[in-house]
Amino acid sequence: MGIVARADAETQLREALGRAPIVLVTGPRQAGKSTLARQVVNPPRSNFFDLEDPRDAARLGAPTLSLPMLQGTVVIDEAQRNQDLFPVLRVLADEDRRPGRFLILGSASPDLVGLASESLAGRVTLMELGGFELRDLGPDALDALWLRGGLPRSYLAEDAKSSSAWREDYIQTFLERDLANLGIRIPASTMRRFWTMLAHYHGQTWNGAELARALGVSQPTVRRYLDALSDALVVRQLQPWFTNIGKRQVRSPKIYVRDSGLLHSLLGIRDYDDLLAHPKIGASWEGFVIEQLLARGAADPWFWGTQAGAEIDLLVSIADERIGIEIKRTDRPKMTRSMSVALADLSIDRVVVAHAGGDRFPLAERVEAVPVRDLLISGLPIPQTS
Repeated sequence: MGIVARADAETQLREALGRAPIVLVTGPRQAGKSTLARQVVNPPRSNFFDLEDPRDAARLGAPTLSLPMLQGTVVIDEAQRNQDLFPVLRVLADEDRRPGRFLILGSASPDLVGLASESLAGRVTLMELGGFELRDLGPDALDALWLRGGLPRSYLAEDAKSSSAWREDYIQTFLERDLANLGIRIPASTMRRFWTMLAHYHGQTWNGAELARALGVSQPTVRRYLDALSDALVVRQLQPWFTNIGKRQVRSPKIYVRDSGLLHSLLGIRDYDDLLAHPKIGASWEGFVIEQLLARGAADPWFWGTQAGAEIDLLVSIADERIGIEIKRTDRPKMTRSMSVALADLSIDRVVVAHAGGDRFPLAERVEAVPVRDLLISGLPIPQTS
């Protein structure tokens, strides 16, 4: 299995290390955080601490003694396993504010890693690393990346069967060990059932009452399950956008399994033929494109919908523009009522229709169809055609 160069992530990390004494890189398990750190920093063994390794955890048992003497960037992997570390880092960063002093890697949201209890304002830069992006792999990798997901070992597996087997092992280990290591005490069998149910709700608005009935638990309990998977960075809650337009608007988040490969494993999809025949193909495509776009730097993400059925899949702010993005698994997208309603009611500058074909063309004033490959390679903002 080779190593894929991740030029954008490497550049982002180098820039972060150049401006802040502490850089926190978060991302799901096996997303490639340690590999990225070694490629950018290449720390000596004395400067690298993997807190899953008992020997490294012991070396870091007295951080006020062991850390100040180290020269260069200190890398601490799986930092969520020692949340008492962050108050020490704050003190050390205040004593020596040189950029790039500490690179912290964590397999959970920043709050769950340890930032919730310790203010590092002005001392830390945050970066999230997901799986591979299409830009890392090239446009011809689109279908394989969608099927297998972006986790490196899944994508780079020898064949589809090996990729699927690796993801099954990943899900089992994540549920049985990793959630507990994050302090989330929920039985693995219960969480497996819940996560599988979420996969079938992928791309739909959250319905806690329905899921609670199906599991035989309370609504606050299923909400706790959802937040646990969100904090572990394997589920996304895309929040709704509200505006005063006199229409009843959707007020619950939309739920996505963030990695398309994990989604497909939870749905029992083993290969590309299974995917093309599955009823969740459209929702899978939508979630895949959303995650890829957000990884490319699309900021302030929302979706918008009304109770009458009008909807925009993604609203983002890019370069002083608010752009609506509709995602269609077709090569012949058309203007829809939802797009017209959104342009009339929302303060958005334009709508981009991301589609599976190869041509770029206007659909209406301020509405343009753009191939997904172009969008994911070039990123937003994508220039308008004249």
